[in-house]
Amino acid sequence: MSEGTSPATPPAPQPIRLEDYTPPAWLVESVHLDVALAPSRTRVRATMRVLPNPDAAAGTPLTLDGERMTLLLVSVDGAKLDAGAYDLTDSSLVLPHLTEGTHEIVIETECDPQANTSLTGLYQSNGVYCTQCEAEGFRRITYFPDRPDVLAVYTVRLEGDAAACPVLLANGNCVESGTLEGGRHFAVWHDPHPKPSYLFAMVAGDLAHVSDSFTTRSGREVALGIYVEHGKEDRTAYAMDALKRSMKWDEDAFGREYDLDVFNIVAVSDFNMGAMENKGLNVFNDKYILVRPDTATDVDFANVEAIIAHEYFHNWSGNRVTCRDWFQLCLKEGLTVFRDQEFTSDMRSRPVKRIADVKTLRAHQFPEDAGPLAHPVRPTSYIEINNFYTATVYEKGAEVVRMLKAIVGEDAFCAGMDIYFSRNDGRAATVEDFLDAMAEASGRDLSQFKRWYDQAGTPDLVVSGRYSPLDETYELTVAQSTAPTPGQSQKAPLHIPLTMGLIGTDGEDLGLYLAGETSEDGATERTLELTQHEQVFTFEKVPSPPVLSLLRGFSAPVKLTTNGGEKDWLFRMAHDSDPCARWEAGQTYARELLVAVTRAIAAGEKPRRGTRYADALRNVLTDDSLEPAFAAMMLDLPGEAELAQHIGQDVDADAVHAARSHLHKAVADQLGDLLLDRYAQLQSNAAYSPDADQAGRRALKNACLRVYAGLGNENAARLAATQFASANNMTDTEAALATLTHMARDERQAAFDSFYERASGDPLLLDKWFSLQAMSSREDTLARAMELAKHKDFSLTRPNTVRALVGVFAGANPVRFHAADGSGYRFLTAFVRELDPINPQVAARLLGTLKTWRVYDAPRRDAARQAVSDLLSAGKLSEDTYEIATRMIA
Repeated sequence: MSEGTSPATPPAPQPIRLEDYTPPAWLVESVHLDVALAPSRTRVRATMRVLPNPDAAAGTPLTLDGERMTLLLVSVDGAKLDAGAYDLTDSSLVLPHLTEGTHEIVIETECDPQANTSLTGLYQSNGVYCTQCEAEGFRRITYFPDRPDVLAVYTVRLEGDAAACPVLLANGNCVESGTLEGGRHFAVWHDPHPKPSYLFAMVAGDLAHVSDSFTTRSGREVALGIYVEHGKEDRTAYAMDALKRSMKWDEDAFGREYDLDVFNIVAVSDFNMGAMENKGLNVFNDKYILVRPDTATDVDFANVEAIIAHEYFHNWSGNRVTCRDWFQLCLKEGLTVFRDQEFTSDMRSRPVKRIADVKTLRAHQFPEDAGPLAHPVRPTSYIEINNFYTATVYEKGAEVVRMLKAIVGEDAFCAGMDIYFSRNDGRAATVEDFLDAMAEASGRDLSQFKRWYDQAGTPDLVVSGRYSPLDETYELTVAQSTAPTPGQSQKAPLHIPLTMGLIGTDGEDLGLYLAGETSEDGATERTLELTQHEQVFTFEKVPSPPVLSLLRGFSAPVKLTTNGGEKDWLFRMAHDSDPCARWEAGQTYARELLVAVTRAIAAGEKPRRGTRYADALRNVLTDDSLEPAFAAMMLDLPGEAELAQHIGQDVDADAVHAARSHLHKAVADQLGDLLLDRYAQLQSNAAYSPDADQAGRRALKNACLRVYAGLGNENAARLAATQFASANNMTDTEAALATLTHMARDERQAAFDSFYERASGDPLLLDKWFSLQAMSSREDTLARAMELAKHKDFSLTRPNTVRALVGVFAGANPVRFHAADGSGYRFLTAFVRELDPINPQVAARLLGTLKTWRVYDAPRRDAARQAVSDLLSAGKLSEDTYEIATRMIA
């Protein structure tokens, strides 16, 4: 480089597009891996039988993906190749001279697990060797066509030091093991089911083993194992129980039986995701395995149950039937989320689970649909596939499956699932394969419904009703529209199931008689199918003006606007027979109140006290017929982030926070004595159980504490501090800390100091200590977060801790993260810059918490845009983070 010149800017990463998909030129029949484990120099010998793909163009070179490895040897059919016989780059190994026919390819590589901080490929976590190959990690273990439509049968021989790695695990069944010279030993694992490379797994280390068994409905006994760090065996009982219940449920609900002799789970402390469904060897983030009443909350127990089920259900919806390419990710993830939601609904409370899922969708997916990171359930392009493990693919993907079931009916849906599994077993499938199975089973044309997979954005439904007393009819008009999203300015109408009812003046559901239909059964609930921009439905035999109940069961992921008002919301809060619609009435009323209070505060006017809303909550608290967990949800105000999204533009985060605090305090002031009474009534000395009944009672008790704490007075602080000191389970402990964290009182510091002493040496408890401080609405929280980032128990290389501190601050503390001076944004992007070279996946996901910046006012928008622009100009970023940053401000 001559003096005075600057280095060339590296070319921007190029997107991969769905429309460019081509079948693989070569297929792999079988893979034999011989892995000699060593901390910094693990050697892998891969022997592959490859053959040309008859569905691809003949004469195409064999291209193998590979990165961050040292290539030691390549041979073809027993002949070692010299360097001139292949092309090697930083990302591939190309064999250009293969003739037609089957060939045996042998490749030897070396990698450094100890230095692999990205936690992709083969890495070490607390001395345990572990792999993460989804989406494209196998290419860091050996050179291979690392794509989901190349399925092969794997045999793996693992060799390691017997003292350091007494446990040697891989996919499938163990077929051989033995000792070797020099204190080493080996194990051979064979998986008879062809699978893509992303489902490959191996684990080796010094781990404790908890065993059990499960007998399938055909009478086969399956050995179950959970492997954890020594001393943590007593935290695995609930996970094992959840696994056995999942296996039984999948047989009963979907007719899916497990297909290997063993099913193993390994819990590791350093993991980028929640868990991974590797065939027969699931690898879990230990926070979703290790639970005990004194270390885990009711929510933690429920998460363990759900994620155990999710990963197990992948054995069929993801493993036996996998996805053709990564654009079809929703085919396995959205479908499996739907399946795990159904499982939890059957294990616990269906209404409570449905509302919880709606809250998650609104908190994470709706903002994604409304912001710069919006994309269809099936994306059309990506730079880094890791960035598309999103709420849209998972949660909205599950909603699409749920809508499909509502449209075709339960019997046809079950038949369609059977067709889909049987027709695609051992294949790499597409969304079209799934929809074709459902169309065949139901006889329905699903071509318009397919738009849910291809069109981004959350539809808006505007609904109005008009009652005619002369002919006793009720005319319902529904209009649908979807706002433009990046790359999609024009939106076609969707096929939307809208489940509804009409409520009479006595609070009872009315019979529904749709004009033009001959049915006289008078069902009190039905699902209307919306297919046009605007449709009118007329109901007959309506004796008096009804109250409209819409979106029962949250039948579609849409935003709803009606011509109802406060009177209707109050009526439905008291009488709607559908729990989801009843809860939604309360949320709608609270949102509209909060918008009015926000505007009043911004204008310097006196805000409303919400007396009628408080009275409605009084009725909830005194209604013993309500499920406690449902009542707890009714007490929850919409969050600040949700309210900002509802307002939609030029949002002042401080005004939103002040409005929510005002209404919170007003409700607490009006219901204070009743809240204390219910709190006392719900106290219990019974032995802890994570079951739905006990968990629901604790949820309502702690909701009463949380609402009462809106007073912010000495009595509220003392009540929370007393609960913290006397709690005999982590649910109550954490609830007390979550209440105290927002207070500027001595009780707060004393409780956090005490909790830290208790958490010492336990990373999962320390993560709670970090997150409970990061969520505080106190003005000094950013300064405290900066201090905590330098704490001795904080580590950049541990994703759980990073998420607990930085992720919670950015994602769960809107008022401090969206500070008007941009300090929260700068904290995030500086952290992302530091983390990106260490772990690009986690860095990119942290940056994604900024996705809602455009709804805020001009000073905040300018600060957010500048923070991301500075990140982009500060030096080269990983493809993961680069893609998020450029999409964020495009």
